[in-house]
Amino acid sequence: MILPGATIGMLGGGQLGRMFTVAARTMGYRVVVFDPDPASPAGAIADEHIAAGYDDVAALRRMGGRCAVVTTEFENIPARALRELADSTVVCPSADAVEKTQNRIREKRFIRDAGLKTAPFAVIESRGDIDALPADFAFPAILKIAEFGYDGKGQIVVSSREETSAAFTELGEAACVLEQRIDLALEVSVVLARSADGAVSCFPVAENEHRDGILHRSSVPAAIDEPLQQAAQRQAIHLAEQLGYCGVMAVEFFVDRDGELLVNEIAPRTHNSGHYTLDACITSQFEQQLRAICGLPFGATTLLSPVAMINLLGDLWQGGDPDWAGLLAHPAVKLHLYGKAEARPGRKMGHFCWLGDDIAVLRERSEQAFRALG
Repeated sequence: MILPGATIGMLGGGQLGRMFTVAARTMGYRVVVFDPDPASPAGAIADEHIAAGYDDVAALRRMGGRCAVVTTEFENIPARALRELADSTVVCPSADAVEKTQNRIREKRFIRDAGLKTAPFAVIESRGDIDALPADFAFPAILKIAEFGYDGKGQIVVSSREETSAAFTELGEAACVLEQRIDLALEVSVVLARSADGAVSCFPVAENEHRDGILHRSSVPAAIDEPLQQAAQRQAIHLAEQLGYCGVMAVEFFVDRDGELLVNEIAPRTHNSGHYTLDACITSQFEQQLRAICGLPFGATTLLSPVAMINLLGDLWQGGDPDWAGLLAHPAVKLHLYGKAEARPGRKMGHFCWLGDDIAVLRERSEQAFRALG
């Protein structure tokens, strides 16, 4: 076990790294954050912030020499940086696990090879691949860039081969997946933790609503029956085991109109849809991440209260500061702001959770409160 007093490394300094840093320091650990941004939200509250690029081998070695274990907050850290660190310290998750999820083509093939279902898709790496699409490939579809796409970025809805070709040009002719649109009932996600010895702990399933490709609201409990929730958790655990994963990860699912689960994507890190755990569970996803990488027993994931979590994007700041006084007048609301210096449209600046007894009421009240903020 790595016990309080030890130094933990965090690769990435955004809001996920910040919330992990709060959890780790609360439990008595020191934290070194590695992030190129001098204004990193996590770096601002860490014991030490190494402001260097992920290709800076000397800086990576300096971090590795100071930390008992290093973890991550986003999936686009170069795998070679993780391998460099692994020469001098423990890295969770491993470079191999992260590498499989950094590229949509590798990820979808991995999911299929693991025996799980995805939406029908085709790999598009050249215009010839568009020409070679099978005659029965169904449109509309979504062309998604294979690497560095997130929160709806690098995704274009297309209705024909011709539109696919134009979208491929717009995306710089980078490698993509063309994914058929699914008639969705809803979207859900499972956040879980897995330790190096194979122990697993799942959080309650979240039901998610996206707007413009960005998560808007997560509601727990999800509006699916218990057998389907258990099936989603089993599939997420299976993927974690196939990855040999250590740390916290999330698996997003589509639920189609027939009630079938389709794996959308894997996030090898704590996840936006797991923010509700900060207020509504005995243990948060960030404390669980710490426990997983340090070899500690997992904390209980019991849901203490139904909860609706809503993301706060930089759009809310465009007319001035949001009406925090109005939001905080509600005693069951918990506000979390991420310490980002600049509010830009689409940028995640914070979130709030509304706790109560009835999830339908919480959805309605949280949406009303969100609209009042602007």
